[in-house]
Amino acid sequence: MGETRVDLLHLLEDLRDAYPGPLEETILTEIVANALDSGASTVRITADPAQCWLTVTDDGSGMLRRELARYHDVASSGKTRGQGIGFAGVGIKLGLLISEEVVTETRRGKSHVATRWHLASRHKAPWKWVPAPGAVPARGTAVSLRLDNALSPLLDAGYIEAALRRHYLTLFDPAFEPILASQYPRGVRFEVNGAGLEPQGPPEREIAPIEVRLARKRKPSALGYLARDPLPLPEERRGVAVSTLGKVIRRGWEWLGLTPTAGECVGGVIEVPALAECLTLNKADFIRSGARGATYLAYRKAVQEVVARQLERWGDTPGAAEESRRRAARPVERDLERVLLDMADDFPLLASLVERREGGQGRLPIGRPGAPTDDARALVAAALGRAAEATAIAEDDAPAATEENPAAPAAEGSDEPSPEAAASGSLTLPAARGPRRPGRYGLTIQFERRPDDAGMARLVESCVWVNEAHPAFRRAAASRSEGYHLALAAAMALAPLAVEPAHAHAFVTAFLARWGEALEPAGRRSSRRG
Repeated sequence: MGETRVDLLHLLEDLRDAYPGPLEETILTEIVANALDSGASTVRITADPAQCWLTVTDDGSGMLRRELARYHDVASSGKTRGQGIGFAGVGIKLGLLISEEVVTETRRGKSHVATRWHLASRHKAPWKWVPAPGAVPARGTAVSLRLDNALSPLLDAGYIEAALRRHYLTLFDPAFEPILASQYPRGVRFEVNGAGLEPQGPPEREIAPIEVRLARKRKPSALGYLARDPLPLPEERRGVAVSTLGKVIRRGWEWLGLTPTAGECVGGVIEVPALAECLTLNKADFIRSGARGATYLAYRKAVQEVVARQLERWGDTPGAAEESRRRAARPVERDLERVLLDMADDFPLLASLVERREGGQGRLPIGRPGAPTDDARALVAAALGRAAEATAIAEDDAPAATEENPAAPAAEGSDEPSPEAAASGSLTLPAARGPRRPGRYGLTIQFERRPDDAGMARLVESCVWVNEAHPAFRRAAASRSEGYHLALAAAMALAPLAVEPAHAHAFVTAFLARWGEALEPAGRRSSRRG
């Protein structure tokens, strides 16, 4: 009888590569995420460059002895997806890659224990019980890493503060306290080397609050703002950031599918707590398949409409040339939808760009606007034909409108949001009841100018961004053959997703053949294949 062995070092290195940012930044944000998930209201970070120690201490719920023992197992976690930022139990293990040892002390009630852990070889990471160092005075957990590099950025207090403010932006902004109060009722305070980090709002000059409000709900389901400045913003503040439970997941315009004319001067952030259940393993993106993917797509569409409405108020409207391009793209989008449905059996990865249903249904049915609904999960569950799984979430009473709070939500029972909420960009999501209409959320085509990019198009999320600065696009526009150029560009953008590089040419050929057949009557197509 044999046994399965795990190359632990190789596994940890693969996990490291799954995270988009630097390893040190990933480790810091993962430890803080674990502290927040434990209900901590204060997170203290101490960096000791002389001894190469980094210690993160929280006042959360702590762990019992048996829970701390499980804590050392890879991918072992007692968390439930959607109830916090972390759920996979792999983040803290990355600390073994840059540490000579990891000391974890935890205290809950009468249980006060600690362990020492290190990576001894490629296959072994032994740990043992040690006397508690005393870093946790009352309740909570302290994680200490003795770093193997004396020049590690984790020993720099400035680096730590910048990483915290960038990844947990909404926890530093008092404007987000109402929507985060249910998750963090005592608030969250950060300290670095004994100095508290002060709250900080957006630095831009012009701020426009935005809300996504479900029908008949007093409290918004998503809350944020757009900020505009006459001068170009720093790279890290451009575009809209989406955050869930205080953790920024993505930032930019690409995930939202919008291209403002002055995108470098506009930024913002929106907090959507319900998207915590849609997070991927590395918490840098969202799932796009199944019920969780439908939840993400529903919220993305709602945020997209609210942001586009505010940009229009600021005068950021498409010009005549862009409208002409959009009109040329709409027939191609309809053909692409049929082509993707037709090719999904031969190229399974294309199924992530269109939701298939029995009977050929390729769109998400969404109810009539204004009808009552419970929350986004109820909306999606009903849309997927699983209304029995929808659960109502109790909402707290909203404060009355006052001079200090003029944007109080509309009274319960009213189908329309208050005028103040409407002015701030609030939105009522379509409900699951009433006559159904198809809500398209498949592949779309947008245009951008990338003069330095030799590619004709690129795939971002479920959108094909066509490079209108490419010489081939200008030639197609001059010869009035934009339709064929858009189909070819879409095929080349989809090829890396659908097949290996060696088979890209065959995929493009098959794609264009199916696209050509999409223009023919159904009878002729079936006879050809027969």
